[in-house]
Amino acid sequence: MSGKVALVTGSGAGIGRAAALKFAEEGAKVIVSDVNIDGGDETVALVKRKGGDAVFARADVAHAADVEALVTKAVDTYGQLHCACNNAGIEGKIVPIAEQSEDNFDRVMIVNVKGTFLCLKYEIARMLKNGGGAIVLASVAGLIGFSGLGPYVASKHAINGLTKNAALEYSKQGIRVNSVCPGGIETRMLDSLVTQASAGRVSTHEMMDPLHPIGRIGMPMKWPNSSCGSARRALLSSLEPTSQSTVAM
Repeated sequence: MSGKVALVTGSGAGIGRAAALKFAEEGAKVIVSDVNIDGGDETVALVKRKGGDAVFARADVAHAADVEALVTKAVDTYGQLHCACNNAGIEGKIVPIAEQSEDNFDRVMIVNVKGTFLCLKYEIARMLKNGGGAIVLASVAGLIGFSGLGPYVASKHAINGLTKNAALEYSKQGIRVNSVCPGGIETRMLDSLVTQASAGRVSTHEMMDPLHPIGRIGMPMKWPNSSCGSARRALLSSLEPTSQSTVAM
């Protein structure tokens, strides 16, 4: 990844921060983005503390103007955009479908699905000019259902659908689009879901560890090895004369 430019949305904490740090560790220049300015600034500081190169750009992925400006910021700052990790998303409220509010459903779908669509739209448009790879974060919730999480599950299934379609549409132009669907990862989002589901009666580990074959949930700093590896393979593919690459997780 040395000399490449990577954009990571939702990188003010958790999985996004871990991805930004991993890209920087492998030599990429990183555009850190989040709606949380303090968290984004902290991620940039962590990258620089380890000798990496990163800048922060606030963006709400639910708004096209923000996403377009974010991609422009990456190119204006570092000259190109080679890969992106589209990680930004929200969990919403745990409520059975018959009791779900329209507002909660709309908000989850707008941030998670429309946000991913907008990121792919502007990233791919730029990558077609110079090659590269984008990573979209889905979830195990994009493969199976979870009681009470109808909007979130629907959004992650939709993200996997967008990933498949983007892969089909741009494969002949060398763009590679893939999806990574992690299980439970120790993050603020998972803590929020467990707190809602248990009314605060049990810890995240008590509820979630037994649901995983290895007996525990994952840690944020572990999973980026797979995402960065996917991006690396996609970028190597983009070096071929007829190939460019996008990876979606």
